[in-house]
Amino acid sequence: MSEQAKKPIKITETILRDAHQSLIATRMTTEQMLPIVEKMDKVGYHSVECWGGATFDASLRFLKEDPWDRLRKFRDGFKHTKLQMLFRGQNILGYRPYADDVVEYFVQKSVANGIDIIRIFDCLNDLRNLQTAVNAANKEKAHAQVALSYTLGDAYTLEYWTKIAKQIEEMGASSICIKDMAGLLLPYKATELVTALKKAVKIPIQLHTHYTSGVASMTYLKAVEAGVDVIDTAMSPFALGTSQPATEVMVETFKDTPYDTGYDQKLLAEIADYFRPIRDEALDSGLLNPKNLGVNIKTLLYQVPGGMLSNLTSQLKEQGAEDKFYDVLEEVPRVRKDLGEPPLVTPSSQIVGTQAVFNVLMGERYKMVTKETKDVLSGKYGATVKPFNPEVQKKCIGDVKPITCRPADLIDNELDKLEAEMAQWKEQDEDVLTYALFPQVAIDFFKYRQAQETKVDPAVADSKNKAYPV
Repeated sequence: MSEQAKKPIKITETILRDAHQSLIATRMTTEQMLPIVEKMDKVGYHSVECWGGATFDASLRFLKEDPWDRLRKFRDGFKHTKLQMLFRGQNILGYRPYADDVVEYFVQKSVANGIDIIRIFDCLNDLRNLQTAVNAANKEKAHAQVALSYTLGDAYTLEYWTKIAKQIEEMGASSICIKDMAGLLLPYKATELVTALKKAVKIPIQLHTHYTSGVASMTYLKAVEAGVDVIDTAMSPFALGTSQPATEVMVETFKDTPYDTGYDQKLLAEIADYFRPIRDEALDSGLLNPKNLGVNIKTLLYQVPGGMLSNLTSQLKEQGAEDKFYDVLEEVPRVRKDLGEPPLVTPSSQIVGTQAVFNVLMGERYKMVTKETKDVLSGKYGATVKPFNPEVQKKCIGDVKPITCRPADLIDNELDKLEAEMAQWKEQDEDVLTYALFPQVAIDFFKYRQAQETKVDPAVADSKNKAYPV
């Protein structure tokens, strides 16, 4: 065992973000989380991931909560633990690229409200879509972690991963995360990958995976032995299935070894006891589908993330074409190859999956093409690792000349314009960012908030504010 490897493994706890996003559609409320924060703060975690990803959208849309308020409450409660968020590069937490001034302001406000570590990723691993966010995080003295969206395919060799890791180090990132959203990283491949990355760069390497395919705990074991610095885990009531390996299990695994975390299992048990009734309630209500807790080996066979599999199933069900499921699964890798072999993660997974459904249902490939597929083939999401299939590109976008610059270079600063559009609703600086990401959802939330403050019916608030922009 190398001296490099003889060190306690650090852990990022995901129960307040990715764990409940993966298992119960991000429906845990701030009220459910706050009572346990004080105990979680005593564990000694490397960080607690508690914000970003889908939490922002779900808080506003379904829970009628202000995500900024949630973050401030977490910051008040976690006095000794770093808070971490997930950030979609130039897309921030939304689904389109934003102007640099919006990205910079969002990073500034995230740090001001309590975020210490920002994990930044791009669905194509196009580093040009990450640079603005990294620069902004560094300017705010936050920890900028760049995540590699891990995937398989001809282009994704060890040479590819080490080359991109060196570029990430050069662009000013404080650490690198291997983001394995579909649970595709196998144990011995993790040994190879972590060993290669540790040789290539000096900054720390973190590993994030999901249990979907059933190998995640073994993958963590091999990665830790190979020298990975941090792993992501979830407290046992919201672990496994489409979530992460269980925190307590990994802590026990490394006990009395050079990687011993030193965490108190009695304290972890108390935290698990707190979350168990929330899990049981989610099971009883149907919010937690037991299917999400099992192993789905199709993930490894078709390289399709768990969330994407369920999307495909529901799309086919709506069309009364469930018998076409395997045809669609076989079409997914073909579409992915046509589109330059991108990693399958939000939003590329939805784009590839939906196009595969259309190709199968229409009986002719690319007879019907989504706007998003056209945007990918036009370069509007950034550069892919491999070139597009030229025949498919021609069929889908005709003579349109694809862009080769960074997509955000074509977007003018938009903060002032957004500010003017939503001025009548503004109660805090952060409201303009909420509006920027989800305009209609934000307006609905602002109306609800106003109604709560004045204790009037939302319909009355609506009639007073007829001029709001849509």
